[in-house]
Amino acid sequence: MNYVTWSRRKDHPYIAEILMHRPEVLNAFHTPMAIEMVEACKEIAAQDDIRVVGLRSSNSKAFCTGADLKERNHMSEEAWHDQHRLFEKMFYSLADLPMPTIAVIDGFCLAGGMELALNCDMWVVSENAVFGLPEVTRGIMPGGGATRLLSKRIGVHHAKEMVLTGQKYEATAIAKMGLTNRLVPAERLESAFLEIAGPIAENAPLSVSYSKSAIDELFTIPDNKGREREVAWYNKVINTEDRYEGVRAFNEKRKPQFKGK
Repeated sequence: MNYVTWSRRKDHPYIAEILMHRPEVLNAFHTPMAIEMVEACKEIAAQDDIRVVGLRSSNSKAFCTGADLKERNHMSEEAWHDQHRLFEKMFYSLADLPMPTIAVIDGFCLAGGMELALNCDMWVVSENAVFGLPEVTRGIMPGGGATRLLSKRIGVHHAKEMVLTGQKYEATAIAKMGLTNRLVPAERLESAFLEIAGPIAENAPLSVSYSKSAIDELFTIPDNKGREREVAWYNKVINTEDRYEGVRAFNEKRKPQFKGK
């Protein structure tokens, strides 16, 4: 059985979707699921014509509820650390995809599941979703990006509240904090995802990829140092065939045909 699969959308071949499928435990990830997630990201990264990736669940009850603590219950210290290194690789494989990633979230999005979402670039969220980082209530702490990424999204005060209380939050509260790109009724998740993914997939893929990397890199760099790096990213885009095509298409008043070169 596959716990993680990926495929191209038939209606949008430049858009790929990673599907988590372990419904009996609300997509709690264990060792085999993490291995499959790493492999899926590796395969997607090797494709030169995928421009956007969606991460979603096969069922509406849960996006993902984090690590499977039943699997960890009798692990030795060494096995626990080995597994966490695998989980780290899973989070980083998702974060390091060169194309934009969008988490499509319905149901429970908790603990490491919320960290999977945080390692995506954007969020499309159902009004039914529930979020939380309950690790401190179990004697551990977030280890997949929450202490590093969450404060960048919603500020230090909100991030500390979420991490240190371990409480659950409704989707509307999360949206007020600024974590969502779209907050919609569950039946509109699909269309809301395409509202973002569709336009991105039509744009020049190298321009999009370099812009994503530049935003990630420059976010924490002081302005006096960031200026040079910003221009460096800009110059990488200038030296592409798609830049010439974009200018030609504009002057010829037609839709550009981007090739990712």
